[in-house]
Amino acid sequence: MKLTARKVNIFNLFNLPAAYFTGVRAKAIDDASCIVTVKHRWISQNPFKSMFWAVQGMAAELTTGALVLKKIHESNQKISMLVLNNNAAFTKKATGRITFKCLDGQLVDDAIKQTIDTGEAQTVWMKAIGVNTEGVEVSTFNFEWTLKLKR
Repeated sequence: MKLTARKVNIFNLFNLPAAYFTGVRAKAIDDASCIVTVKHRWISQNPFKSMFWAVQGMAAELTTGALVLKKIHESNQKISMLVLNNNAAFTKKATGRITFKCLDGQLVDDAIKQTIDTGEAQTVWMKAIGVNTEGVEVSTFNFEWTLKLKR
């Protein structure tokens, strides 16, 4: 089964309803990258009339997590995944449609290969950058994923 943006969105509807109902949507996923969008709306806003940081975080995490899921599935191995750490920086008020992109597919490939080769858990830091419709960066999120072979 190939992991597609549509399948990620259906998964979110049933397993991550907070992300789904706030408008977080996967738009594209391939071997190198994942793109997720979310629109500033009433349900996703903070008291300052911009997008709540947690909604941005859900979209950003999905860009990294969907890539990890895709790579694990393609490895044909039973590998667990978990966010170990994260951090974020906010550089502009997030309004309108925000697009998050992660370009760290190769980092995940390397970590999975290392996990399979050594049998030891590996960690990988992945970055998701959010930009508004004008292409201006509004936030950057970093997630440290841990990957471990299931026994």
